[in-house]
Amino acid sequence: MSSRDTIAAVASAHGQAGIGVIRLSGPQSLAIAGQLCAGAALPPRQVLYRSFRDQAGQVIDRGLVLVFPAPASYTGEDVVELHGHGNPILLDLLLARLYQLGARPARPGEFSERAFLEGKLDLAQAEAVADLIAAGSEAAARAAQRSLDGEFSRRVQALLDGLVQARIHVEAAIDFPEEDIDFLSDGAISARLEQVASEHADLLAAAERGQRLRDGAVIAIIGRPNAGKSSLLNALAGADRAIVTEVAGTTRDVLREEIRLGPVSLTLIDTAGLRDSQDRIEQEGVRRARAELARADHALLLVDASQPTDLAALRGECPPGLARTLVFNKIDLLDEVAIAGCLAATADTASDAGGDASTVAETVLAISVHSGQGLPKLIDHLQALAGADGRFEGTFSARRRHVDALRRAGEHLHQARLRLHVDRAGELVAEELHQAQQALAQITGAYTPDDLLGAIFSSFCIGK
Repeated sequence: MSSRDTIAAVASAHGQAGIGVIRLSGPQSLAIAGQLCAGAALPPRQVLYRSFRDQAGQVIDRGLVLVFPAPASYTGEDVVELHGHGNPILLDLLLARLYQLGARPARPGEFSERAFLEGKLDLAQAEAVADLIAAGSEAAARAAQRSLDGEFSRRVQALLDGLVQARIHVEAAIDFPEEDIDFLSDGAISARLEQVASEHADLLAAAERGQRLRDGAVIAIIGRPNAGKSSLLNALAGADRAIVTEVAGTTRDVLREEIRLGPVSLTLIDTAGLRDSQDRIEQEGVRRARAELARADHALLLVDASQPTDLAALRGECPPGLARTLVFNKIDLLDEVAIAGCLAATADTASDAGGDASTVAETVLAISVHSGQGLPKLIDHLQALAGADGRFEGTFSARRRHVDALRRAGEHLHQARLRLHVDRAGELVAEELHQAQQALAQITGAYTPDDLLGAIFSSFCIGK
């Protein structure tokens, strides 16, 4: 049995007239609960109605008790749940009595941390608990549940197994240099590494979708000064979040706004107008705009429809491969013929952007932020980008650290293949595969520095 302290915390509370739940976990949980209930019997795995008493024997509250002996509990330790009234005063009195009997307050995420340390959950599953609680949409909740069920972990483990097999093959070739056969050039190791790299690419793409679903799509609004970027952000947010004036260059810094559009959430980034300037502050704003664009999931290229110039240069601001939407604003200033001509000219200017234009997805829309014309269609488009169209169906939840770990593993895999084909150095191939294995193992916690564990679980809520 674990020798850790017994911890207690309010797991959930639902208002003055609702239900309050206190959870105990640790080696003294059953003894402490027994004293709280004045020695009344507490058989396991039954819903029991009991009185909760203070040191003088006075009733603090009455409610339900559920006992889950180790190891068949959420944390893998003895666990007791006390279900009483949701009045904060009663909950505080109960907690004070539990502390008096030997429990201590739980740290944020400590219940899930203990479950991880006891082997009840791996690290990705433990994080999925917090993601499930914080899910901002039905799709995000379903994705978190898939990770909690172990779908992400199983795919990571399968990739780890492939890496291990590749390492075994490479290290066997290193250990038997006297053999006449050159194992490094017989094609088997190369084929195995190609298979692992293909599986890694599929998993990375799935994790990136899961992270985007969890965090919400990040969409950068870029354009020339006075194209209407800040006005568009205000219209989509439903509030005056950004300062809007007729003066070009009003926006000098990056403004991030998380918004909900129906069933999904996304983050809009309003940026400084992209242009050459001698103003040092505006120059810094443009630099930050480009930095945000490099990190975005999608770009909205906002263009003044009354003067749609320099589209090729604006497209050229987008990093290679970044999907984008070309949005013509201020169409209330044009007649239908002019609008049609503006949209028709888009294909011609796209050819000026080079080969990238033919490979990058680009949707073209026409709106007027001022009149509201075309905004519903833009909102539908943004909802689709954030997953409302079902494109994330079957996705598991993932976090930024998971994606970063997969990218590090991918870089080591790439280096291993180079070492194999260029250097013919088995020892270097084996070391790169070892580094890739360690990066992947950090996702599930098979290899995790203690400081990373502390950072992860400290972000959880109390009682989880």
